[in-house]
Amino acid sequence: MIAILAMIFLFAMIAFVTNLCSPMAVILKNNFHVSEFLAQVGNYGNFGAYLVMGVPAGLLIQKFGYKKTALIALIVGIVGLLFQRTSESLGFAVYLVGAFISGMCVCMLNTVVNPMLNLLGGGGNRGNQLVQIGGVFNSAAAVCVYILMGWMIGDASTAKVSAATPALMIALAIFVFAFIVIFFTKIKEPPQPKHDADHNRYSCYSFRHFKLGMLAIAVYGAVEVCPPTYILSYLTSPVDAVNPGLGMDARYVGTLSAVYFIFMLIGRFIGGLVGGKVSPRAMIASVSLAAVVLVGVGMLLPVDVTISFPGIDYVNLCLIWGEIPVGIFAFMLIGFCASVMWGGIFNLATEGLGKYTAKASGAFMMMVAGFAVLIGIQAVVIDLTHNYIGSFVVVLLAAAYIFYYALWGSKNVNTDIPVV
Repeated sequence: MIAILAMIFLFAMIAFVTNLCSPMAVILKNNFHVSEFLAQVGNYGNFGAYLVMGVPAGLLIQKFGYKKTALIALIVGIVGLLFQRTSESLGFAVYLVGAFISGMCVCMLNTVVNPMLNLLGGGGNRGNQLVQIGGVFNSAAAVCVYILMGWMIGDASTAKVSAATPALMIALAIFVFAFIVIFFTKIKEPPQPKHDADHNRYSCYSFRHFKLGMLAIAVYGAVEVCPPTYILSYLTSPVDAVNPGLGMDARYVGTLSAVYFIFMLIGRFIGGLVGGKVSPRAMIASVSLAAVVLVGVGMLLPVDVTISFPGIDYVNLCLIWGEIPVGIFAFMLIGFCASVMWGGIFNLATEGLGKYTAKASGAFMMMVAGFAVLIGIQAVVIDLTHNYIGSFVVVLLAAAYIFYYALWGSKNVNTDIPVV
């Protein structure tokens, strides 16, 4: 139980550090006078680190085990946060370096947390349930970051990196605390594979369902990050812009990101409750089909049919209301569907891998770099068609592939490979 709680605690830390990047973009634009594209370098560095660190993280687990890898990750995270804190005086490039180092940290933590929760639960439904419960705390931390950062930023036009110091110091303190807790927590390590003849013949890439799962987690990025990203772009873009939107007030629209993550939080909470009774295959098939329907509805409904929708006033910590198209509300509901996909896809992709699980986890994390790729693909579609709503076909195709993977692609057809 202590080991499970430690892993869930790290799950929350992953979200806290990762979701600092988007609010920090508001600060970077004013502090360093850079464009919107450059202001998002925190996200590029964070997700890009997965591409570099995914496989090495799996190798670290094989060499040192899960506990020592988690401790190494926390040290790396502390260094990354210190870089970001000093960037106001040392320059914009220092912030990018800090974001990249922090990305390496969360990649290693993800590589540890997901398989450990799955293994501690014994795999199957129980393993998936623990991953979903971890996801609840992950989403809760994400919501807290947006509320905390919004309160500290205040007037975006005058915000400096120093305004984020309390959040960075909180993250730093939690990392130190997590290091102490993990250091003194006894975690029973699963046996690491020895280099034998089977390892020369086979690897995690020998399993078809794992390779298809790697693609599933890459395109999952479109389902999780593209809706909140381009809902905001569409609603705030002027009606006479090259890529026209609705020209709504950015102060209200900007609050919808937190609401989207609240939907994810609720979805993960429900997933955690039912995860022990519902198989990952059934769960992912259901939510991916629902996502396909929601995207289709959102693309077809007329924009002049609206609904009142709440946002959050971060400064006064109260709800504010505005009118958004019903179709946009359908896109927001995708948060419920995306909430359980990560844990479920991971569970399906690594089920039955046995001694190849550690390396598979690292390779799996490497595919998180696909999140940035999918954001870019939808942006290209928008620039080519000048149509934000039509660009959600990218999300539709991604959800359709995940539906295919859940029902057919996730079946292990390589049961003849020794995994013990």
